[in-house]
Amino acid sequence: MTLPVLTGLYPWTKALHLIAVIAWMAGMFYLPRLFVYHSAAPVGGELSETLKVMERRLLKAIINPAMGAAWLLGITLVLTPGVVDWSAGWWHLKMAGFLAMSAFHGHLSAARRGFAADGRPKTERYWRIANEVPTVLMVLIVIMVIVKPF
Repeated sequence: MTLPVLTGLYPWTKALHLIAVIAWMAGMFYLPRLFVYHSAAPVGGELSETLKVMERRLLKAIINPAMGAAWLLGITLVLTPGVVDWSAGWWHLKMAGFLAMSAFHGHLSAARRGFAADGRPKTERYWRIANEVPTVLMVLIVIMVIVKPF
């Protein structure tokens, strides 16, 4: 199903979607890095308390709204006639990539709640590795959208 009324809005929808995705990705790159530092910070210390505030603000003020906007605008793009060739295969991997990014977002949200309660949900090493997940997913998504290899 597509909505022809969206055709004239396509350039604006695409631009706003890209802006939302960039903001979402910036936060997704930064939050796991904060968790690396938080994992090493003593519980109850000044650094730990500062990181709690930074993590909460980053998630609530930037990452969550950006993800919501990216989803809403992405759905709008899908509903715009001619944007997606449903007979092509690239969109399956693109969809898997953004669903995985959304699941990772949920994982980071849960971890932030754990850090806020003075827990240490995972090790510093875990967060160093997890910090690469958004990059891998971004590469997959961008290649699927721009190159459309199949």
